[in-house]
Amino acid sequence: MLKGRELVVKPVLTYSTYERHEATSWRAWGGIATEREANDEAHRIETELKDVRERAEFPIKFLPISMVKSYNDISSMEKADVILLYAAGGGEGLLTNILTRGSTVVFLRHKSGPLYLWYEIIDAILIRRYTDNVSRTWIDYWIDYDDVVVDSYDELLKRLRALYALKNIFGAKVVAVGGASGWGIGKKAVELAEKKWNLNIVEISYSELSERIKKLRSSEEYMKEARQRTKEYLSEEGVQLKTKEDFVVNAFILYYVFKQLLEENSAKIITVNECMSTIMPIAETTACLTLSLLNDEGYLALCESDFVAIPAGILLHYISSKPVFLNDPTLPHDGIVTIAHCTAPRLMNGKSREPAQIVTHFESDYGAAPKVEFKKGQVVTLLVPDFEEKTWISFRGKIVDTPFLPICRSQADVEIEGDWHRLLQELRGFHWIMTYGDYNQEIGYALKKARMNWIKI
Repeated sequence: MLKGRELVVKPVLTYSTYERHEATSWRAWGGIATEREANDEAHRIETELKDVRERAEFPIKFLPISMVKSYNDISSMEKADVILLYAAGGGEGLLTNILTRGSTVVFLRHKSGPLYLWYEIIDAILIRRYTDNVSRTWIDYWIDYDDVVVDSYDELLKRLRALYALKNIFGAKVVAVGGASGWGIGKKAVELAEKKWNLNIVEISYSELSERIKKLRSSEEYMKEARQRTKEYLSEEGVQLKTKEDFVVNAFILYYVFKQLLEENSAKIITVNECMSTIMPIAETTACLTLSLLNDEGYLALCESDFVAIPAGILLHYISSKPVFLNDPTLPHDGIVTIAHCTAPRLMNGKSREPAQIVTHFESDYGAAPKVEFKKGQVVTLLVPDFEEKTWISFRGKIVDTPFLPICRSQADVEIEGDWHRLLQELRGFHWIMTYGDYNQEIGYALKKARMNWIKI
């Protein structure tokens, strides 16, 4: 799978040392009171972070740990995307100085090692700031309860996963074949996505696409390669062809064109406008299978050029480090919702391909589209973006059936694990994004950092 830009993390251990004095309080809470104990803790942290790096499914770099006992120790700290603050000790001013230097996740020990001082006082001092409410006094940087992890590196990984996704959505480059738009609201969606996420959208005209397709079709080498790739794909276990083989060959030619556009523009994300009409006579197939192939390679390839949903697709793609499925939802009822589209990836778990029938695109009954047989019983995350780029909804579900209804080809009946009545009342936007696994906590953390509202069903 292709990876995004690595997340650079700076571990910082704050601590204090003490000398005994008779008949007075001479030390604060915590199991680190000497230089030797602090050095032992730094070595422990380095060992633990090696394990975190090996477990992370996304690229992450941990800078050397900084041991901070005074303000002088802060000046030499390298810059990073995230500060990972091991708050074993140190005064309020020292920690505040570190927090204002960038996005920070605080790690505290209760039972995983020597107990930390700030396990006792982080709430009243740094989060509520001597008030009864979570403080928002720092315009750029503040922490609340979600920024604090106690003992658990699983919980730390969830925060880092979300921050990695945020790093890769802001400023992401998107190739938009046929131009950028948005379902139902047109160019307004593009303006909101550019403003909120600073997306770099490169528009490719259909006339340029047509010329590129003609050029590859005139190449004996490319046509031979497309036919070979078609035979290999159709011979894979679990793949059944139920449309014309020429549609699949043409899908591979379109795949090569899209790959060229991605590589020439140094992009990893592509979308297609007017993919239910304009592209068909030009490509002599549909874009459905082509987008599925690109998603399986680790690119993010989405249909309809819908910039209402594309930011949500980018975020969930980088959170999960798996392909995502942009889909049309139906009306939730009795705890069930049916979702469907014709461009589903097959490598949904990021490791192995699901079985698929290669059929026609439903509305046109033309071209090549995969009917992916999603795994029954699979836990999934559904992300529901809004038209305003203000409030997104997410929920955990379970695939209970993969029917073959007269709708878009890749289909799933999803059991809603939550209050489906509330989901009905909160619905907004149109297209949803699905991925295998439960990533609701990461979504909530990322949206809070992006200053958006999150509704979890």
